[in-house]
Amino acid sequence: MTTPKPYYLQGSPFAVRLNSVIGWLARHGVSLAGSAELSVRGRKSGEMQRIPVNPYEHGDARYLVSARGHSQWVRNMRAAGGGELRVGRKVRPFTAVEVPDAEKPEVLRGYLRRWGWQVSQFFQGVTADSTDEELAAVAADHPVFRITVAA
Repeated sequence: MTTPKPYYLQGSPFAVRLNSVIGWLARHGVSLAGSAELSVRGRKSGEMQRIPVNPYEHGDARYLVSARGHSQWVRNMRAAGGGELRVGRKVRPFTAVEVPDAEKPEVLRGYLRRWGWQVSQFFQGVTADSTDEELAAVAADHPVFRITVAA
């Protein structure tokens, strides 16, 4: 019996180009609706990989949510255990701990409330107004990391 391949929705050429523009803007000090550029060390190359992300604050914690699923930055984060968030000259190193699926629904609900206009197409019809059971059903498809920014 084979295990199913983890959920991942690859970006279209337009989305890839748009992400590079958003990353460039963040790198140069322009944060669109709270976006930042994530840098995480590649698990194979050892080089820093960059991608724009939407850091999300919930309660007294900060999170990174992978709307597209088990992407390369997620795999790299698991191996590296942290990275950097950048907006302009402000670089914030952080450590990261992956959140268990059982703890994700509350975080996903808030994330979708904040960022749903941008990421809803990646959540198979689940929205901020979905039931806890519906959010729990997609939790395994969307890795979440609790991050602690270095002082």
